[in-house]
Amino acid sequence: MMTAPLKHSEPITVGVALAERAYDIVIGRDELQSLGTRVATLRPGSRVAIVTDRNVAKHWLEKTEASLSEAGIATSRIIVDEGEGSKTYAGLEQVSEALISAKIERNDLVVALGGGVIGDLAGFAAAILRRGVDLVQVPTSLLAQVDSSVGGKTGINSPQGKNLLGAFHQPLLVVADTAVLDTLPPRQFRAGYAEIAKYGVLGDEAFFAWIEANHADIFAGGAARDHAIATSCRAKAAVVARDERETGERALLNLGHTFGHALEAATGFSERLFHGEGVSIGMVLAAEFSAQLGMISESDAARVRRHLAEVGLPTHLQDIAGFAQEGLSDADALMALMAQDKKVRRGRLTFILLAAVGRAVIAADVEPSRVRDFLQRKLARTA
Repeated sequence: MMTAPLKHSEPITVGVALAERAYDIVIGRDELQSLGTRVATLRPGSRVAIVTDRNVAKHWLEKTEASLSEAGIATSRIIVDEGEGSKTYAGLEQVSEALISAKIERNDLVVALGGGVIGDLAGFAAAILRRGVDLVQVPTSLLAQVDSSVGGKTGINSPQGKNLLGAFHQPLLVVADTAVLDTLPPRQFRAGYAEIAKYGVLGDEAFFAWIEANHADIFAGGAARDHAIATSCRAKAAVVARDERETGERALLNLGHTFGHALEAATGFSERLFHGEGVSIGMVLAAEFSAQLGMISESDAARVRRHLAEVGLPTHLQDIAGFAQEGLSDADALMALMAQDKKVRRGRLTFILLAAVGRAVIAADVEPSRVRDFLQRKLARTA
């Protein structure tokens, strides 16, 4: 679809087709108020523990509790510190012990109210609590609405790398209230937008052309935003339904992530580089590396870079705050971090590269020396 609907009174529902574990993603403004009714319908008589962070709690916890209590659902709350620092062994212990203290049983529910960190952390805790309790994702960041809340990946970081501990644990329901994005800081919204752009770059050139023309409306809110989120969710849902556990095609969704995760690790998973910002730089590097290998033209790589830069995302290694610190300017250190990537097979790197704008491919067994030389050239850039 090349044009967004003009109005959005009705929510958009995207189905994730996983047989008996199929679920809906409900997208629309003010959908948070429907959460209680939806949960009561899906799991009558359940009790709910809401896991959230301090920042999200200020804006949305009471509304979430009100929606659930109006539907006759008893709730408890678990509040952690915001940021990637909570996605640790200590954070997992805190949430797991609080869930046990709240007497959440096998037939009860965990609601993950927050961005990608909360979804990953609460989801992993739900996956291991009593060997698995049901999870409802209520993503409150753009990144979580279009990416991390969909598809069942949960996990925490190790000091040695991102998301190295985790489980596949599909939610029972995802409720993406697009009105909550109005309170997101602009930098957070931009970081999430990188994942919307990713869906166009990896598999849908027409959608990429549409966001090139309509990105201002997506940032402003309204029907274009809902359309972009729904299109992204449909793209992810289709891939997840075909390859739930990432044995093949689902790896395409990691476009930009092999480079990006290494950059996040180099910056200590800190505020200096948000996940979406790492993905943005990573996508540009993947496009430029694809061009260097002769898979796409330089102008295709420039098109990807230009669009991300136009919306204010970082596109060069040198855009990262404190670039010269912590091995960011050292190709060998970045290569060592990439070697910890979950897509590494027997020490050989797998990259997601581009055969065209709108068509990503899995490139297994990429020669590490070519990647290292490419990074050295990028690091030497002074402009």
